[in-house]
Amino acid sequence: MINFLKEQFLALSIITGAAGAAAGYFIRRSISEKRLTDAGEQAKKLVEEATRESNNKKREAEIFAKDELYKSRVEFEKETKNRRKELLSLEARVLQKEENLERKVALLEKKEQVLVKVEREIEAKDAALGEKSKELDAVLEEERTRLQRVAGLSRDEAKQLLLSRLEEEIRRDAATMARRIEEEAKETADKQAKKIISLAIQRYAADHVSETTVTSVPLPNDEMKGRIIGREGRNIRALEAATGVDLIIDDTPGAVALSGFDPIRKEIARITLERLIADGRIHPARIEEIVDKVKKEMEENIRETGKAAAFDLGIHDLHAELIKLLGRLKFRSSYGQNVLQHSKEVARLMGIMAAELKQDIHAAKRIGLLHDIGKAVDHEVEGAHAVIGADIAKKYGESAEVVHAIAAHHNDVEPTSVAAVLASAGDAMSAARPGARSESIEAYIKRLENLEKIATSFRGVHHAYAIQAGREIRVMVEPDKVNDTESMSIAREITKKIQDELDYPGQIKVVVVRETRAVEYAK
Repeated sequence: MINFLKEQFLALSIITGAAGAAAGYFIRRSISEKRLTDAGEQAKKLVEEATRESNNKKREAEIFAKDELYKSRVEFEKETKNRRKELLSLEARVLQKEENLERKVALLEKKEQVLVKVEREIEAKDAALGEKSKELDAVLEEERTRLQRVAGLSRDEAKQLLLSRLEEEIRRDAATMARRIEEEAKETADKQAKKIISLAIQRYAADHVSETTVTSVPLPNDEMKGRIIGREGRNIRALEAATGVDLIIDDTPGAVALSGFDPIRKEIARITLERLIADGRIHPARIEEIVDKVKKEMEENIRETGKAAAFDLGIHDLHAELIKLLGRLKFRSSYGQNVLQHSKEVARLMGIMAAELKQDIHAAKRIGLLHDIGKAVDHEVEGAHAVIGADIAKKYGESAEVVHAIAAHHNDVEPTSVAAVLASAGDAMSAARPGARSESIEAYIKRLENLEKIATSFRGVHHAYAIQAGREIRVMVEPDKVNDTESMSIAREITKKIQDELDYPGQIKVVVVRETRAVEYAK
């Protein structure tokens, strides 16, 4: 029974499955047919729409082409019209030019006829002038022959005589004029030079500090001398070895002396000794420590001094080494005159003179400030300080004008510029004016005695006096033994002997006086 039921159930399941499959097939078929029908209709719609859109675009393209064709035709007609107008205008201008040319041709023909007539008249006049010229030549030849017969000279001889006399007169007039111009120029130049120099001296004045090779350092008490000397002299030896300066301790109360030819080393020793005295600790190690510190400070002080000097004169583009050398000039003296102060004074004097002469004031001041720069190293380098200074200036980029003026300010090189002459004049003015330089009294008296001795060594000299602080020697000669010509010769010989035998700052004027007196007594 169960098996029967199972069989029945299985058969029912098979029948049901088959029925479902058949139903599904018919359902799917109907759906597919419907979809195909819908797809056909949709494709038909798309074809119709594409056809309509294609027809629309075709019509639009035809309309656009017709529009463009119309525009092109309008533009062509417009351009053609414009060209036609231009051609008409050009044709009118051509016709006008043709008319103008015809008128000009007519005028030229008339002028040509007039010219032909004028040429004929000129030919006739030329012929008449030729006849008259021949007549005139004949008359002149006749007159020339008559003059030669009367004067007894040929034509060439008369011309040569006239030219020689004319040349002689011209030479005489030229010599007279040249002498007059030379005298006027010399007088004017002397007046102008004196005016410029006096103006420069009046407008500038500077104080000068006399320096020597010995410097005194005050002491608080005499007991300090023993401490400076130290046990068995070790402190004084250490100080002298570190500074290169001699320390003189004698019986002078309350002071010791520093002696040395190098002013920078002497200044370092002075500052060192003052600091040691103020500190109270004096021993070799402390001495060396302070000397090293003072040396560094001195280097900075030298640079600042050089910068200040350049700034005071308005010179701001100097090389660093030149500034350093300028600072060293503060500790350099020449005949007691501080070289840095002297250089600044020369710079200001040159600036004043350059302004009067309408020259470059800035360049003149620059030359004046640097003209003695060689003195900063002349104890280290062989040669004249002017040449050394010129080499230094050239090395550190100074212009050729500055270099030449420095080299020529003592005539070591022939001066070829106004600036070089001004440098020589400014240097002489600063160094030679009274009070600018000083000497020791012994050297001063000895130099004056030598001046008078040289002057009186010549025959015919009666007396000789050194005046103007030794800058002038006045020589009195005996009038019965020396005439005026010999007086001039004596002056030259005295000058030459002074130059050969004496060393002196600036220049010395030699004046020889020959005086004749007539004396009678009324009784």
